Amino acid sequence: MAEPHDLTALEQAAAIAGGELSSVELVEHHLTRVDALGDTVGAFVTVTPERARAAARAADAAPADGRGPLHGVPTAIKDLTLTAGVRTTFGSAAFADFVPPVDADVVRFMAAAGLVSLGKTTTSELGCSLYSEGLVAPPARNPWDLAYTAGGSSGGAAAAVAAGLVPVAQGSDGGGSLRIPASLCGLVGYKPSRGLVSGGPVGSGAYGLPTNGPIGRTVADVAALLDVLARPVPGEPYLAPAPSAGGWLGAARAADPGRLRVGRFTAPMLADEPVHPDCAAAVDRAAALLTAAGHEVVDVPAPLGPAVWPLFEIVWYVLALAPVPRERESALLPLTRHLRARGAEISAGTLSATLGELQAQVRLGVRRTAGCDLLLCPTLAAPQAPLGWFASGGDPAEDFDRQRRFSPYCAVFNVTGDPSVSLPVGVTAEGLPVGVLLTGRYGDDARLIATAAQLEHSSGGWDRHPAIWRAVGSANVNGSGVGRSAP
Repeated sequence: MAEPHDLTALEQAAAIAGGELSSVELVEHHLTRVDALGDTVGAFVTVTPERARAAARAADAAPADGRGPLHGVPTAIKDLTLTAGVRTTFGSAAFADFVPPVDADVVRFMAAAGLVSLGKTTTSELGCSLYSEGLVAPPARNPWDLAYTAGGSSGGAAAAVAAGLVPVAQGSDGGGSLRIPASLCGLVGYKPSRGLVSGGPVGSGAYGLPTNGPIGRTVADVAALLDVLARPVPGEPYLAPAPSAGGWLGAARAADPGRLRVGRFTAPMLADEPVHPDCAAAVDRAAALLTAAGHEVVDVPAPLGPAVWPLFEIVWYVLALAPVPRERESALLPLTRHLRARGAEISAGTLSATLGELQAQVRLGVRRTAGCDLLLCPTLAAPQAPLGWFASGGDPAEDFDRQRRFSPYCAVFNVTGDPSVSLPVGVTAEGLPVGVLLTGRYGDDARLIATAAQLEHSSGGWDRHPAIWRAVGSANVNGSGVGRSAP
Protein backbone atom coordinates (compact mmCIF):
# COMPACT_ATOMS: atom_id res chain seq x y z
CA MET A 1 0.00 0.00 0.00
CA ALA A 2 1.06 3.57 -0.59
CA GLU A 3 3.05 5.65 1.85
CA PRO A 4 1.68 9.18 2.35
CA HIS A 5 4.41 10.68 0.17
CA ASP A 6 3.42 8.33 -2.67
CA LEU A 7 0.18 10.26 -2.97
CA THR A 8 0.03 13.30 -5.24
CA ALA A 9 -0.68 16.67 -3.66
CA LEU A 10 -4.34 16.43 -4.65
CA GLU A 11 -4.57 12.89 -3.29
CA GLN A 12 -3.06 14.01 0.00
CA ALA A 13 -5.64 16.77 0.28
CA ALA A 14 -8.40 14.26 -0.55
CA ALA A 15 -7.10 11.96 2.20
CA ILE A 16 -7.38 14.86 4.66
CA ALA A 17 -10.88 15.71 3.48
CA GLY A 18 -11.92 12.06 3.75
CA GLY A 19 -10.53 11.63 7.26
CA GLU A 20 -7.90 9.08 6.23
CA LEU A 21 -5.05 11.40 7.21
CA SER A 22 -4.68 14.67 9.05
CA SER A 23 -2.50 17.56 8.00
CA VAL A 24 -0.50 17.02 11.21
CA GLU A 25 0.19 13.41 10.20
CA LEU A 26 1.22 14.41 6.71
CA VAL A 27 3.51 17.15 7.98
CA GLU A 28 5.18 14.81 10.49
CA HIS A 29 5.68 12.19 7.79
CA HIS A 30 7.29 14.66 5.41
CA LEU A 31 9.40 16.29 8.14
CA THR A 32 10.81 12.85 8.90
CA ARG A 33 11.80 12.55 5.26
CA VAL A 34 13.28 16.05 5.24
CA ASP A 35 15.35 15.20 8.31
CA ALA A 36 16.64 12.02 6.67
CA LEU A 37 17.12 13.16 3.07
CA GLY A 38 17.08 16.96 3.00
CA ASP A 39 20.83 17.46 3.17
CA THR A 40 21.49 14.43 0.96
CA VAL A 41 19.68 16.04 -1.96
CA GLY A 42 20.39 19.62 -0.83
CA ALA A 43 16.73 20.55 -0.82
CA PHE A 44 16.48 23.02 2.08
CA VAL A 45 18.36 26.03 3.35
CA THR A 46 16.08 26.47 6.36
CA VAL A 47 13.56 23.99 7.80
CA THR A 48 10.74 25.36 9.97
CA PRO A 49 9.26 22.34 11.77
CA GLU A 50 7.50 24.16 14.61
CA ARG A 51 5.89 26.68 12.27
CA ALA A 52 4.80 23.80 10.06
CA ARG A 53 3.29 21.86 12.95
CA ALA A 54 1.37 24.92 14.12
CA ALA A 55 0.08 25.56 10.60
CA ALA A 56 -0.94 21.92 10.25
CA ARG A 57 -2.91 22.06 13.50
CA ALA A 58 -4.65 25.20 12.25
CA ALA A 59 -5.42 23.49 8.93
CA ASP A 60 -6.97 20.52 10.70
CA ALA A 61 -9.06 22.83 12.89
CA ALA A 62 -10.34 24.94 9.99
CA PRO A 63 -14.01 24.52 9.02
CA ALA A 64 -14.59 22.04 6.22
CA ASP A 65 -16.61 24.56 4.24
CA GLY A 66 -14.46 26.65 1.95
CA ARG A 67 -11.37 24.45 1.99
CA GLY A 68 -9.47 24.46 -1.28
CA PRO A 69 -8.16 21.42 -3.16
CA LEU A 70 -4.70 21.64 -1.51
CA HIS A 71 -5.81 22.36 2.06
CA GLY A 72 -3.44 20.90 4.65
CA VAL A 73 -0.84 19.70 2.12
CA PRO A 74 2.90 20.12 2.89
CA THR A 75 4.86 22.38 0.57
CA ALA A 76 7.95 24.60 0.57
CA ILE A 77 8.96 28.16 -0.37
CA LYS A 78 11.97 29.07 -2.49
CA ASP A 79 14.73 30.88 -0.62
CA LEU A 80 14.50 33.82 -3.03
CA THR A 81 10.92 34.45 -1.86
CA LEU A 82 10.30 36.78 1.09
CA THR A 83 8.85 34.95 4.09
CA ALA A 84 8.10 37.01 7.19
CA GLY A 85 9.91 35.81 10.31
CA VAL A 86 11.85 33.09 8.45
CA ARG A 87 15.49 33.34 7.45
CA THR A 88 15.62 34.10 3.73
CA THR A 89 19.17 34.15 2.38
CA PHE A 90 18.56 34.56 -1.38
CA GLY A 91 21.04 31.70 -1.68
CA SER A 92 23.89 33.93 -0.52
CA ALA A 93 26.29 34.11 2.39
CA ALA A 94 25.91 37.89 2.10
CA PHE A 95 22.38 37.48 3.48
CA ALA A 96 22.95 34.46 5.70
CA ASP A 97 21.09 35.98 8.67
CA PHE A 98 18.45 38.05 6.88
CA VAL A 99 14.87 37.67 8.22
CA PRO A 100 12.25 39.55 6.16
CA PRO A 101 9.52 41.56 7.94
CA VAL A 102 6.94 40.81 5.20
CA ASP A 103 5.61 37.91 3.17
CA ALA A 104 5.66 37.84 -0.60
CA ASP A 105 2.13 37.84 -1.99
CA VAL A 106 2.44 34.21 -3.08
CA VAL A 107 3.42 33.18 0.45
CA ARG A 108 0.28 34.84 1.80
CA PHE A 109 -1.85 33.12 -0.82
CA MET A 110 -0.43 29.70 -0.04
CA ALA A 111 -1.01 30.11 3.68
CA ALA A 112 -4.56 31.35 3.07
CA ALA A 113 -5.24 28.24 0.96
CA GLY A 114 -4.21 26.01 3.88
CA LEU A 115 -0.92 24.82 2.43
CA VAL A 116 1.77 24.13 5.06
CA SER A 117 5.33 25.20 4.31
CA LEU A 118 8.11 23.06 5.76
CA GLY A 119 10.78 25.67 5.06
CA LYS A 120 12.89 27.45 2.45
CA THR A 121 14.34 25.55 -0.51
CA THR A 122 17.87 25.88 -1.88
CA THR A 123 18.47 28.32 -4.71
CA SER A 124 21.38 29.77 -6.63
CA GLU A 125 22.93 32.96 -5.28
CA LEU A 126 20.53 35.85 -6.05
CA GLY A 127 18.98 33.53 -8.66
CA CYS A 128 21.94 34.18 -10.95
CA SER A 129 22.71 30.67 -12.19
CA LEU A 130 20.94 27.56 -13.45
CA TYR A 131 22.55 25.40 -10.75
CA SER A 132 22.12 25.67 -6.97
CA GLU A 133 25.54 25.27 -5.40
CA GLY A 134 26.15 28.05 -2.88
CA LEU A 135 27.67 28.57 0.55
CA VAL A 136 24.56 28.63 2.76
CA ALA A 137 23.35 25.04 2.21
CA PRO A 138 24.44 21.74 0.66
CA PRO A 139 24.25 21.78 -3.15
CA ALA A 140 20.95 20.77 -4.74
CA ARG A 141 21.51 17.29 -6.15
CA ASN A 142 19.35 15.35 -8.58
CA PRO A 143 17.50 12.63 -6.61
CA TRP A 144 17.70 10.38 -9.69
CA ASP A 145 21.50 10.40 -9.47
CA LEU A 146 23.26 12.37 -6.74
CA ALA A 147 26.29 12.92 -8.97
CA TYR A 148 24.22 15.33 -11.05
CA THR A 149 22.85 18.80 -10.37
CA ALA A 150 19.19 19.39 -9.60
CA GLY A 151 19.51 22.64 -11.53
CA GLY A 152 18.52 26.15 -10.58
CA SER A 153 17.60 28.54 -9.56
CA SER A 154 14.66 26.52 -8.14
CA GLY A 155 16.94 23.53 -7.65
CA GLY A 156 16.03 22.86 -4.02
CA ALA A 157 12.32 22.93 -4.86
CA ALA A 158 12.86 20.32 -7.58
CA ALA A 159 15.05 18.16 -5.34
CA ALA A 160 12.43 18.30 -2.58
CA VAL A 161 9.57 17.26 -4.86
CA ALA A 162 11.51 14.59 -6.74
CA ALA A 163 12.73 13.02 -3.47
CA GLY A 164 9.25 12.98 -1.92
CA LEU A 165 9.99 15.60 0.74
CA VAL A 166 6.98 17.66 -0.36
CA PRO A 167 4.46 16.85 -3.10
CA VAL A 168 4.45 20.32 -4.70
CA ALA A 169 6.48 23.49 -4.22
CA GLN A 170 6.66 27.17 -5.07
CA GLY A 171 9.49 28.42 -7.24
CA SER A 172 10.26 31.23 -9.64
CA ASP A 173 11.51 31.45 -13.21
CA GLY A 174 13.48 34.35 -14.69
CA GLY A 175 15.30 32.47 -17.43
CA GLY A 176 14.23 28.84 -17.00
CA SER A 177 14.59 28.56 -13.23
CA LEU A 178 11.53 26.32 -12.82
CA ARG A 179 11.68 24.50 -16.14
CA ILE A 180 15.37 23.60 -16.02
CA PRO A 181 15.20 21.82 -12.62
CA ALA A 182 11.94 20.16 -13.69
CA SER A 183 13.59 18.74 -16.79
CA LEU A 184 16.59 17.46 -14.83
CA CYS A 185 14.51 15.92 -12.02
CA GLY A 186 11.61 14.44 -14.01
CA LEU A 187 8.96 16.94 -12.93
CA VAL A 188 6.43 19.40 -14.32
CA GLY A 189 7.73 22.97 -14.02
CA TYR A 190 5.38 25.75 -15.08
CA LYS A 191 6.21 29.36 -15.98
CA PRO A 192 2.91 31.29 -16.16
CA SER A 193 2.14 34.11 -18.57
CA ARG A 194 3.61 37.44 -17.56
CA GLY A 195 1.40 39.19 -15.02
CA LEU A 196 -0.64 36.13 -14.07
CA VAL A 197 1.13 35.69 -10.71
CA SER A 198 2.17 38.58 -8.49
CA GLY A 199 5.83 39.30 -7.83
CA GLY A 200 4.95 41.71 -4.99
CA PRO A 201 4.87 43.37 -2.62
CA VAL A 202 8.46 44.53 -3.24
CA GLY A 203 10.94 44.20 -6.07
CA SER A 204 11.74 45.91 -9.35
CA GLY A 205 9.80 43.68 -11.71
CA ALA A 206 13.07 42.93 -13.57
CA TYR A 207 11.64 43.96 -16.96
CA GLY A 208 8.93 41.31 -16.66
CA LEU A 209 11.28 38.36 -17.03
CA PRO A 210 10.82 36.53 -13.69
CA THR A 211 7.57 35.14 -12.37
CA ASN A 212 6.54 32.92 -9.49
CA GLY A 213 5.18 29.51 -10.42
CA PRO A 214 4.62 25.90 -9.33
CA ILE A 215 6.62 22.70 -9.65
CA GLY A 216 5.22 19.23 -9.03
CA ARG A 217 4.97 15.63 -10.16
CA THR A 218 1.73 15.91 -12.15
CA VAL A 219 0.06 18.54 -14.31
CA ALA A 220 -3.02 18.53 -12.07
CA ASP A 221 -0.95 19.24 -8.94
CA VAL A 222 0.86 22.07 -10.69
CA ALA A 223 -2.42 23.52 -11.97
CA ALA A 224 -3.94 23.34 -8.49
CA LEU A 225 -1.03 25.31 -7.03
CA LEU A 226 -1.27 27.81 -9.90
CA ASP A 227 -4.90 28.39 -8.87
CA VAL A 228 -3.57 29.32 -5.44
CA LEU A 229 -0.78 31.58 -6.71
CA ALA A 230 -2.65 33.40 -9.47
CA ARG A 231 -4.61 35.96 -7.49
CA PRO A 232 -5.11 39.58 -8.62
CA VAL A 233 -3.13 42.13 -6.62
CA PRO A 234 -3.45 45.92 -6.98
CA GLY A 235 -0.41 47.78 -8.22
CA GLU A 236 1.25 45.03 -10.22
CA PRO A 237 3.24 46.42 -13.17
CA TYR A 238 1.81 44.00 -15.76
CA LEU A 239 -1.84 43.45 -16.56
CA ALA A 240 -2.87 39.92 -15.68
CA PRO A 241 -4.39 37.81 -18.47
CA ALA A 242 -8.01 36.79 -18.05
CA PRO A 243 -8.45 33.83 -15.68
CA SER A 244 -9.66 30.45 -16.87
CA ALA A 245 -13.42 30.06 -16.38
CA GLY A 246 -13.04 26.73 -14.62
CA GLY A 247 -9.70 27.47 -13.00
CA TRP A 248 -6.36 26.05 -14.04
CA LEU A 249 -7.13 22.79 -12.26
CA GLY A 250 -10.34 22.58 -14.24
CA ALA A 251 -8.34 22.91 -17.47
CA ALA A 252 -5.99 20.13 -16.36
CA ARG A 253 -8.82 17.80 -15.39
CA ALA A 254 -10.63 18.37 -18.67
CA ALA A 255 -7.41 17.76 -20.66
CA ASP A 256 -9.25 18.86 -23.80
CA PRO A 257 -7.54 21.72 -25.64
CA GLY A 258 -9.27 21.08 -28.97
CA ARG A 259 -7.33 20.40 -32.16
CA LEU A 260 -4.16 22.48 -32.25
CA ARG A 261 -1.35 23.36 -34.61
CA VAL A 262 1.96 22.72 -32.85
CA GLY A 263 5.21 24.11 -34.21
CA ARG A 264 8.22 21.90 -33.56
CA PHE A 265 11.89 22.94 -33.66
CA THR A 266 15.11 21.73 -32.07
CA ALA A 267 17.59 24.41 -33.17
CA PRO A 268 19.02 26.15 -30.08
CA MET A 269 18.09 29.82 -29.85
CA LEU A 270 20.79 31.38 -27.67
CA ALA A 271 23.83 29.31 -28.62
CA ASP A 272 25.21 27.50 -31.63
CA GLU A 273 25.25 24.22 -29.74
CA PRO A 274 24.66 20.61 -30.85
CA VAL A 275 21.51 19.13 -29.32
CA HIS A 276 21.97 15.85 -27.48
CA PRO A 277 20.20 12.94 -29.23
CA ASP A 278 18.22 12.15 -26.06
CA CYS A 279 16.78 15.68 -26.04
CA ALA A 280 15.85 15.47 -29.73
CA ALA A 281 14.32 12.04 -29.16
CA ALA A 282 12.13 13.39 -26.35
CA VAL A 283 10.80 16.05 -28.73
CA ASP A 284 10.09 13.38 -31.33
CA ARG A 285 8.20 11.30 -28.78
CA ALA A 286 6.15 14.29 -27.66
CA ALA A 287 5.39 15.15 -31.29
CA ALA A 288 4.22 11.58 -31.97
CA LEU A 289 1.95 11.64 -28.91
CA LEU A 290 0.50 15.02 -29.90
CA THR A 291 -0.11 13.77 -33.43
CA ALA A 292 -1.81 10.64 -32.10
CA ALA A 293 -4.06 12.91 -30.00
CA GLY A 294 -5.26 14.61 -33.18
CA HIS A 295 -3.04 17.69 -33.28
CA GLU A 296 -1.16 18.91 -36.33
CA VAL A 297 2.59 19.02 -35.66
CA VAL A 298 4.64 21.00 -38.17
CA ASP A 299 8.32 21.90 -38.34
CA VAL A 300 8.97 25.62 -37.89
CA PRO A 301 12.07 27.77 -37.61
CA ALA A 302 13.19 28.70 -34.12
CA PRO A 303 11.71 32.10 -33.22
CA LEU A 304 15.17 33.50 -32.44
CA GLY A 305 18.76 32.49 -33.09
CA PRO A 306 22.21 32.78 -31.48
CA ALA A 307 22.74 36.22 -33.05
CA VAL A 308 20.46 37.74 -30.38
CA TRP A 309 22.61 36.44 -27.50
CA PRO A 310 24.54 39.72 -27.01
CA LEU A 311 21.21 41.43 -26.26
CA PHE A 312 20.22 38.80 -23.72
CA GLU A 313 23.69 38.91 -22.19
CA ILE A 314 23.43 42.62 -21.38
CA VAL A 315 20.07 42.15 -19.67
CA TRP A 316 21.32 39.25 -17.53
CA TYR A 317 24.32 41.28 -16.38
CA VAL A 318 22.08 44.14 -15.27
CA LEU A 319 19.66 41.78 -13.53
CA ALA A 320 22.53 40.59 -11.32
CA LEU A 321 22.73 44.07 -9.77
CA ALA A 322 20.39 43.31 -6.89
CA PRO A 323 21.02 45.55 -3.86
CA VAL A 324 23.85 44.12 -1.75
CA PRO A 325 25.46 46.04 1.13
CA ARG A 326 28.90 47.15 0.03
CA GLU A 327 30.57 45.54 3.05
CA ARG A 328 29.08 42.15 2.07
CA GLU A 329 30.08 42.15 -1.59
CA SER A 330 33.15 40.05 -0.77
CA ALA A 331 30.89 37.24 0.48
CA LEU A 332 29.42 36.77 -3.00
CA LEU A 333 30.46 33.87 -5.22
CA PRO A 334 32.91 34.51 -8.09
CA LEU A 335 30.19 34.07 -10.73
CA THR A 336 27.91 36.60 -9.03
CA ARG A 337 30.74 39.12 -8.66
CA HIS A 338 31.61 38.66 -12.34
CA LEU A 339 28.05 39.24 -13.51
CA ARG A 340 27.67 42.29 -11.28
CA ALA A 341 30.96 43.77 -12.48
CA ARG A 342 29.83 43.41 -16.08
CA GLY A 343 26.43 44.88 -15.22
CA ALA A 344 28.00 47.91 -13.55
CA GLU A 345 29.73 48.76 -16.84
CA ILE A 346 26.46 49.06 -18.76
CA SER A 347 25.03 52.55 -19.08
CA ALA A 348 21.36 53.43 -18.85
CA GLY A 349 21.38 54.38 -22.51
CA THR A 350 22.87 51.04 -23.54
CA LEU A 351 20.35 49.16 -21.46
CA SER A 352 17.44 51.14 -22.89
CA ALA A 353 18.60 50.57 -26.46
CA THR A 354 19.16 46.88 -25.75
CA LEU A 355 15.67 46.40 -24.36
CA GLY A 356 14.20 48.12 -27.39
CA GLU A 357 16.15 46.02 -29.86
CA LEU A 358 15.37 42.85 -27.92
CA GLN A 359 11.66 43.63 -28.11
CA ALA A 360 11.95 44.19 -31.85
CA GLN A 361 13.63 40.81 -32.26
CA VAL A 362 10.94 39.18 -30.13
CA ARG A 363 8.24 40.69 -32.36
CA LEU A 364 9.92 39.23 -35.43
CA GLY A 365 10.31 35.86 -33.73
CA VAL A 366 6.67 35.69 -32.69
CA ARG A 367 5.60 36.49 -36.25
CA ARG A 368 7.69 33.62 -37.59
CA THR A 369 5.50 31.18 -35.66
CA ALA A 370 2.23 33.12 -35.72
CA GLY A 371 0.28 30.26 -37.28
CA CYS A 372 0.94 27.93 -34.35
CA ASP A 373 -1.09 27.53 -31.17
CA LEU A 374 1.82 25.96 -29.26
CA LEU A 375 5.55 25.52 -29.73
CA LEU A 376 7.45 22.31 -28.94
CA CYS A 377 11.22 22.18 -28.42
CA PRO A 378 13.79 20.66 -26.03
CA THR A 379 13.98 22.12 -22.56
CA LEU A 380 17.78 21.78 -22.57
CA ALA A 381 20.53 21.02 -25.06
CA ALA A 382 21.76 18.11 -22.90
CA PRO A 383 19.76 15.88 -20.56
CA GLN A 384 21.90 16.26 -17.41
CA ALA A 385 24.99 18.00 -16.01
CA PRO A 386 27.36 16.72 -13.31
CA LEU A 387 27.38 18.51 -9.98
CA GLY A 388 30.09 21.19 -10.04
CA TRP A 389 30.59 21.03 -13.80
CA PHE A 390 29.60 24.60 -14.66
CA ALA A 391 32.15 26.18 -12.33
CA SER A 392 34.81 23.48 -12.69
CA GLY A 393 36.97 25.52 -15.08
CA GLY A 394 37.55 28.19 -12.43
CA ASP A 395 36.62 31.02 -14.81
CA PRO A 396 33.26 32.76 -14.13
CA ALA A 397 32.98 33.83 -17.77
CA GLU A 398 33.37 30.21 -18.88
CA ASP A 399 30.84 29.18 -16.22
CA PHE A 400 28.29 31.62 -17.64
CA ASP A 401 28.95 30.48 -21.21
CA ARG A 402 28.50 26.83 -20.24
CA GLN A 403 25.12 27.73 -18.79
CA ARG A 404 24.10 29.47 -22.03
CA ARG A 405 25.05 26.43 -24.09
CA PHE A 406 23.34 24.02 -21.72
CA SER A 407 20.09 26.02 -21.68
CA PRO A 408 19.62 27.85 -25.00
CA TYR A 409 15.80 27.64 -25.10
CA CYS A 410 14.00 28.61 -21.88
CA ALA A 411 15.01 32.24 -21.45
CA VAL A 412 13.49 33.34 -24.77
CA PHE A 413 10.02 32.73 -23.35
CA ASN A 414 10.75 34.83 -20.29
CA VAL A 415 11.34 37.72 -22.67
CA THR A 416 8.17 37.06 -24.70
CA GLY A 417 6.14 36.57 -21.51
CA ASP A 418 4.48 33.46 -22.95
CA PRO A 419 3.42 30.58 -20.67
CA SER A 420 5.88 27.70 -20.89
CA VAL A 421 6.09 24.30 -19.22
CA SER A 422 8.73 21.58 -19.04
CA LEU A 423 7.25 18.09 -19.21
CA PRO A 424 9.14 14.84 -18.37
CA VAL A 425 8.48 13.06 -21.66
CA GLY A 426 11.83 11.34 -22.22
CA VAL A 427 14.47 9.25 -20.47
CA THR A 428 18.12 8.56 -21.16
CA ALA A 429 19.54 5.07 -21.64
CA GLU A 430 20.48 5.24 -17.95
CA GLY A 431 16.89 6.00 -16.97
CA LEU A 432 17.46 9.68 -16.14
CA PRO A 433 14.73 12.19 -16.98
CA VAL A 434 14.64 14.30 -20.15
CA GLY A 435 12.20 17.19 -20.47
CA VAL A 436 10.53 18.88 -23.42
CA LEU A 437 9.33 22.46 -23.51
CA LEU A 438 5.76 23.21 -24.52
CA THR A 439 4.99 26.91 -24.88
CA GLY A 440 1.67 28.64 -25.48
CA ARG A 441 0.59 32.06 -26.61
CA TYR A 442 0.57 34.87 -24.09
CA GLY A 443 -2.47 34.60 -21.81
CA ASP A 444 -3.46 31.19 -23.15
CA ASP A 445 -2.41 29.28 -20.02
CA ALA A 446 -5.61 27.23 -19.96
CA ARG A 447 -4.96 25.69 -23.37
CA LEU A 448 -1.32 25.00 -22.51
CA ILE A 449 -2.27 23.29 -19.25
CA ALA A 450 -4.99 21.26 -20.96
CA THR A 451 -2.53 20.10 -23.61
CA ALA A 452 0.09 19.24 -21.00
CA ALA A 453 -2.46 17.14 -19.12
CA GLN A 454 -3.54 15.44 -22.34
CA LEU A 455 0.10 14.63 -23.11
CA GLU A 456 0.57 13.29 -19.59
CA HIS A 457 -2.40 10.94 -19.97
CA SER A 458 -1.25 9.70 -23.39
CA SER A 459 2.25 9.11 -21.96
CA GLY A 460 0.83 6.81 -19.31
CA GLY A 461 1.56 9.23 -16.47
CA TRP A 462 4.72 10.89 -15.24
CA ASP A 463 4.62 10.19 -11.52
CA ARG A 464 7.88 8.20 -11.61
CA HIS A 465 10.15 7.96 -8.60
CA PRO A 466 13.92 7.60 -8.13
CA ALA A 467 15.38 4.86 -5.93
CA ILE A 468 15.89 7.33 -3.07
CA TRP A 469 12.10 7.57 -2.84
CA ARG A 470 12.04 4.34 -0.81
CA ALA A 471 14.98 5.23 1.40
CA VAL A 472 12.91 6.33 4.40
CA GLY A 473 10.07 4.56 6.17
CA SER A 474 8.13 1.42 5.45
CA ALA A 475 4.94 1.87 7.47
CA ASN A 476 2.09 4.28 6.84
CA VAL A 477 1.35 6.86 9.50
CA ASN A 478 -2.04 5.36 10.28
CA GLY A 479 -0.82 1.78 10.06
CA SER A 480 -3.25 0.69 7.37
CA GLY A 481 -2.26 2.43 4.15
CA VAL A 482 -4.01 5.18 2.29
CA GLY A 483 -4.97 5.99 -1.27
CA ARG A 484 -3.68 4.12 -4.27
CA SER A 485 -0.94 1.55 -4.59
CA ALA A 486 2.55 2.90 -4.96
CA PRO A 487 3.74 3.06 -8.55
